[in-house]
Amino acid sequence: MSGRTRAPRRRAATLLVLLVGWLLTALVSAGPAAAHATLISTDPAEGARLDAAPDEVTLQFSEGVLLGAGYARVLTATGDEVDGGEPSVEGRELRVPLPDDLGDGGYLVTYRVVSADSHPISGAFSFVVGEGELVPAGTAAAEADADPVVAALLPALRAIGFAGIALAVGVPVLALLCWPAAWAAPRMRRLAVGGALAVVVSAVLTFLLQGPYAAGSGVGTAFTGSLLSATASSGTGWALLARVVLALALAAALAPAWRSGTAPERPALAGAAVFAAGLVVATAATGHPVAGPWPLLAVTVATVHVAAMAVWLGGLAGLLVGLVRPGPDTTDVAEALPRFSRIAFATVAALVVSGIVQAVREVGSPTALLDSTYGGVLLAKVALVLVVLGAAGVSRVWVQQRLGVRRTRATSGHRVTAQAFAAAPAGGIDDEDGSAASRGRVQGENAVDHLPSLRRSMLVEVAVAAVVLVLSGVLVGTPPARSAVADPVDVTLPLQGTGGEAGSVQVSVDPAQPGANVLHVYLFDADGRATQPAGIEVSLTEEDQGIGPLDVEIAGAGPGHYTADAMTIPGAGTWTLTVTLRLDEFTATRASTEFPVR
Repeated sequence: MSGRTRAPRRRAATLLVLLVGWLLTALVSAGPAAAHATLISTDPAEGARLDAAPDEVTLQFSEGVLLGAGYARVLTATGDEVDGGEPSVEGRELRVPLPDDLGDGGYLVTYRVVSADSHPISGAFSFVVGEGELVPAGTAAAEADADPVVAALLPALRAIGFAGIALAVGVPVLALLCWPAAWAAPRMRRLAVGGALAVVVSAVLTFLLQGPYAAGSGVGTAFTGSLLSATASSGTGWALLARVVLALALAAALAPAWRSGTAPERPALAGAAVFAAGLVVATAATGHPVAGPWPLLAVTVATVHVAAMAVWLGGLAGLLVGLVRPGPDTTDVAEALPRFSRIAFATVAALVVSGIVQAVREVGSPTALLDSTYGGVLLAKVALVLVVLGAAGVSRVWVQQRLGVRRTRATSGHRVTAQAFAAAPAGGIDDEDGSAASRGRVQGENAVDHLPSLRRSMLVEVAVAAVVLVLSGVLVGTPPARSAVADPVDVTLPLQGTGGEAGSVQVSVDPAQPGANVLHVYLFDADGRATQPAGIEVSLTEEDQGIGPLDVEIAGAGPGHYTADAMTIPGAGTWTLTVTLRLDEFTATRASTEFPVR
């Protein structure tokens, strides 16, 4: 086996090792919490019984949220909305004002807000003022889910947008770097322009559906003024509008080159490069990358991922449609395929490396990978990527064998050998004046005779890659695996005194994972009213590992309410959180709960 044949196999093996590393790194990583906001605490607390009505209801989330097209309202036991004023959001805190004349009774708080990654979060909880019964939170469950038609359309539109970016960016890159004659090919122009239009259509329709998605309403509300205004004022809306403008600008900048059949002049090329880069960034700077820790790094990695995808898949589609067809020009085949093969290898490597970083950030543990919808879709995507890499490896070996040229050793003189050429001249091809044209002709003629096998492998690449784009569209709209499997602790425990039940303590721990967690402790007397103890201590213990008790520093946050913004859980295990109370000078009690940390 020649060194030239072994080289692509070694490179293919390297890519496979990197891809496996992607999975393994995601499995063993335990990085910071990923995107997707969760509710940390509320004031009043869930199930609280208050002597007097509060001035407002406050909800605290794990990351910044927007009200946008969502809502936050307080309902009476009969379902009537309490009108205390417009709700407001400041960073991670949502406030709902209440009227001064709020009477006794049970109240239900329902909310639907949009997290930084553009996905809605909804829920409900209840409290009681004075005497009355708690309103079941299940009465608001019907409002929690997105409209099924909207939920189905958005991933499809994202996939169309990804495919459009691949064609709008990848086809011109192919013509510029690999196949100059493509500028004069009408079908290549149609691919590039069609890709830009696909981006525009996808972005416009996604913009229209983002409002109903955030509000939990149907397609029929897409043109509602308030929903359109909410989307337009959000980061997601701006990114979608930017895609429309940049895609049209890119197509316009390249239009003279497509009409003239020659590469664009430098000013037009510079403008097209700026528009293409902006289009890629506008695609990457939405969804999961912009939320959670290290957003700048995440957006940069996502930009590399999108750019590599566009150059690879767009160029592949351009070759398949414009070059690898019956009756191709032999010179074009000899020039374009080897150049694209080298570019494709580099872009695939960039895809794998950036995919590693993204998987580490969004997955983070074996449980998250195996027990979440995000993890399942990601595994399916990885399996299909392996198929694509296999087909790409076949295509690359074909190009190396049919069109690869290497120099012989110095002792052999200045000669080159075209490998695997059935029609190659017996005496070789001189590497002197005129040899390049002869070599290109021989290579092209020989390669054209064997194009059907290349065409088949490239068709597999394109077909499977199309499914990968669909799965990518689904992943963008799916909560990250780490946040999806996070199981925050929210439990109410009885307190026992010398005379019987002395009240209860409500404990919440979010996200109940190794590292920093947010702890909230609410204390209630036997009648369910907030109470203030003479003293309170909180500790953590992991008996199986012999860890603890670890004292938790807490601070008062209101009547009967204590919190710790950065309670550290050292690692995975079954942890016991114990709350010890001194009710008065002579009476003490405690309550504890066990919870898993993965």
